[in-house]
Amino acid sequence: MKLSVEFPSVSYREGPAAVASLARAIERIGYDHIDIFDHVVMGVPIEGRPRGPYNPAMPILEPLMALSYIAAVTTRVTLGTEVLVLPQRQPALVAKQVSTLDTLSGGRVRLGVGIGWQESEYEALGEPYRTRGARMDEAIRLLRAYWTDAEVSVTSAHYPTVSMAMEPKPPQGGRLPLWIGGYSEAAFRRVGRLGDGWLASRVTDAADARQAIEAIHRHAEAAGRDPGAIGLQSMVAPPPRDAAGKTFYADHDAVVARVAALKAMGFGWVALNATAIFQAGARSVEAMTEQLATLHDRLRAEIG
Repeated sequence: MKLSVEFPSVSYREGPAAVASLARAIERIGYDHIDIFDHVVMGVPIEGRPRGPYNPAMPILEPLMALSYIAAVTTRVTLGTEVLVLPQRQPALVAKQVSTLDTLSGGRVRLGVGIGWQESEYEALGEPYRTRGARMDEAIRLLRAYWTDAEVSVTSAHYPTVSMAMEPKPPQGGRLPLWIGGYSEAAFRRVGRLGDGWLASRVTDAADARQAIEAIHRHAEAAGRDPGAIGLQSMVAPPPRDAAGKTFYADHDAVVARVAALKAMGFGWVALNATAIFQAGARSVEAMTEQLATLHDRLRAEIG
């Protein structure tokens, strides 16, 4: 299997050198990929605002900036977002940022995108929340156009573009992998029609996975695409929200068993959450590195 690490923003508390050290260690250990997740701002619970799943004081490094730093201290591991909330960002600028990151990393970028869930974050960034799904589809097409075409003209309800150019193109060009997160029929449609892969975070069991994957494949076939060419990645476990979730990664047998189950469900990639490893007791970069090394070696030996 391909093994990814969800990079822990909490590592910054030990200083920039610790962030670089952890990134280099993940590469040295043998992981295939580093992902970073995205929130620009978090809504503080107030009257009339739904409480979110995360503590608003949780540190979250801006993913594209952090990945550029990580790219400078690594050479092999591929780099991505899991997931960038695309509709709350200007897509032409994202196209430029990702193209630059791909250029300076030597073609190591995989962009993961999603529509997000936090209405207050959209409001803070001055972007409409209710149209985020439609804008997501248009933004994906615009990204690919900027990465591929010498002159970009796109008819779009939200991002009309007339005779624009963007250079440099990413080394991967229009083949730069663009994976899509989400767990809804709309997300499955989007993956099947527009994505190179699916980033799953809430798969519960084999029946649940089968239903989602079949939906993605059905939409791919309807769009004239090869369903077998769409990659599949799942988080080993969703971000912890209770005491049991916060201790999951302390039980390495449970982690290995879960990865084996995900492989049997058809996932070719899994992502280990280093922030959850921190929450499970590895309270330093050194301790997280040790846990990631132990888990990697067990997974390679027992899963492949």
